Amino acid sequence: MNNIIKNITSAIAFILIQCLILNNINFLNSINPLLYIYLIIYFPIINNRTVFILFSFLYGLSIDIFTDSTAVHAAACVSLAYFRPIFLKLIFGMTYIHQVVKFKNIDLKQNLFYISSLTLFHHLILFFIEVFDSSKLILVFEKAIFTSIFTILLIVLLNLFLKNK
Repeated sequence: MNNIIKNITSAIAFILIQCLILNNINFLNSINPLLYIYLIIYFPIINNRTVFILFSFLYGLSIDIFTDSTAVHAAACVSLAYFRPIFLKLIFGMTYIHQVVKFKNIDLKQNLFYISSLTLFHHLILFFIEVFDSSKLILVFEKAIFTSIFTILLIVLLNLFLKNK
């Protein structure tokens, strides 16, 4: 029960931080860090994927409601939640298969690769859906890469802050 309350509280906090603070920060008029994916990236590994995907949908939909977007965040969050086990298996191998991945204990290089892979995946899906025009693929890749860099930087800083706490 405590984990459920902790996850809901974290979700509300990330939604508020994203919508009230980070959405008002625009680097170069188009780069906006999307820190809210932190919760999906580091969500506890559970056997019930349906609950996790449903949670991710509602979480992304909450971002969409507050940012007045057309379910692009919900779609990107569901995609991230659905494909996260594949990334976990590729990056952590047997540790993930035996469900003993502890995000606190993984080394920086492996953690950075994990964060970068999932962040870039999420952002590519988000911006492909948002633009939905094959003639603007370069814009999608450019926006995804630069936004990912700032998001990854924020996630690493948040990890360092939480690790020292």
